[in-house]
Parts: sequence; C-alpha cells; structure tokens
Amino acid sequence: MTGLSVFDTTLHKTNQWLNDLMQLLDWREKNKSYLALRVTLHALRDRLTIDEVAQLAAQLPMLVRGFYYEGWDPTGKPEKERSKEQFLAHIARYFQDDEAVDPEQVARAVFTVLAKHVSEGEIEDVRQVLPSTLRGLWPPPAQPAG
Repeated sequence: MTGLSVFDTTLHKTNQWLNDLMQLLDWREKNKSYLALRVTLHALRDRLTIDEVAQLAAQLPMLVRGFYYEGWDPTGKPEKERSKEQFLAHIARYFQDDEAVDPEQVARAVFTVLAKHVSEGEIEDVRQVLPSTLRGLWPPPAQPAG
C-alpha cells in the first residue's frame, strides 16, 4: 500500500464500496462501478441543500469525498429539477453506450451502498431533503429488532 495509514484506510474503504456495488449490480468491471458511484453521487449532491451536501460528505471515505466534491459549484443548488426521470437521465448520459445498464438499478445500488456505510440518521436526513419520487429509490430504513 502507500505506507500512510490515512491513505491506506481510504483506499481500503473505497475498494469495499466499489466491491459492494459490483456485487449488487453483478458487474465485473471496477471502473464501471466507480463511474456509477461517481455520477450517482453527483446527481444526489446537486439535489441536496448545501448543508446536507457537507453533512453527507463528512461520512464518506476521504477518496470518495474527493470525487463527490469534484467539479461542484454550489451556486444555484439544490437544482430545481428534482424529478426521478431527470435524476435517472443524469446517470443514463454516462452509460449511453452500454444498453445493459439500467440507471434506476444503478441509483438503487448506490443508495444501498450508502445506506450500508453511512449512519442511519444521516441517510434519513438525506432522504427527507429529497422529493418523494427520489426517496423511493432508497432501500427502506432498517426496522428495529424486536
């Protein structure tokens, strides 16, 4: 690895996220999973309030946080276009040459990975900021044991 524990830790965590995504989508290409994670996070980020963008970012691995913020301009955020169709169209643009990719399946898989690795409270905060049509893409909140 790198010899710096902070870098080794973020590489390990990022690889775990990508492996989880590859398993959920039944993909074998890590670069394709990276693209799915990046574009879905960008679509999500651009629909969150600035405060919520920062709060979610605080729980991402350092490397994921870097590409989450990559190219971000907070001017005019959150975006006014908040429909499910527009959200999925953002993802679809990056996979237009791959007919096997279902943008809704990608969004659901990325949101499942987020729900697995980010605190339940933060995921609920993110969900509440989104319109109901986008909330439906998230896995249901965990039910208390009992």
